Amino acid sequence: MSPALPPELLARAQALIDRGGRRLLGIVGTPGSGKSTLAQLLADALGEQAVVVPMDGFHLANRELARLGRAARKGAPDTFDVGGYRALLARLKQQQQDETIYAPLFQREIEESIAGAITILPQTRLVISEGNYLLLSQGPWASVAPIFDECWFVSVSAEERHSRLMERHQQFGRSEEAARAWIDSTDEPNARLIEGDRDRADWVVDWR
Repeated sequence: MSPALPPELLARAQALIDRGGRRLLGIVGTPGSGKSTLAQLLADALGEQAVVVPMDGFHLANRELARLGRAARKGAPDTFDVGGYRALLARLKQQQQDETIYAPLFQREIEESIAGAITILPQTRLVISEGNYLLLSQGPWASVAPIFDECWFVSVSAEERHSRLMERHQQFGRSEEAARAWIDSTDEPNARLIEGDRDRADWVVDWR
């Protein structure tokens, strides 16, 4: 069961919408922090005013990761099309009234992104984008955060995050041993990197 959405989060998102025009809200967190759940709860509560456009849609394809020798680190900062993601955010910021924009969606069941799976209509007031690296201050990611009107950092205990990751990895086919190895080799190093830039956030959300 998903946790309840705290009223103060909904109120802050609505206040962002009430500023007028198209607004972009970034929700950032470590792997397993619950940022995807929070983003969807917000969008559901806001109805037609909001849509979720996840960063994960810009995962490089598995064949490209294999070509680059990065398949074992899938989910690391250099395994995404950062330029494509940044270009989509900029386009969403300036969406024209006669324009429909489509965004990709990452499908965990096949571990690949599906192009054009998310529809963003011009009348949508708030685009919520969630992902690990929206606040990263190094490399090509450094230019992403300024595009957002606000970025929230989702904080959760290490124990809770680890438990969620174990459950997720096993749900999608990894054994307990393989899940633990992936967390130790990939998720945890990424989490430390993400935590290093949490001070760039406009607001830290304590999400249990």
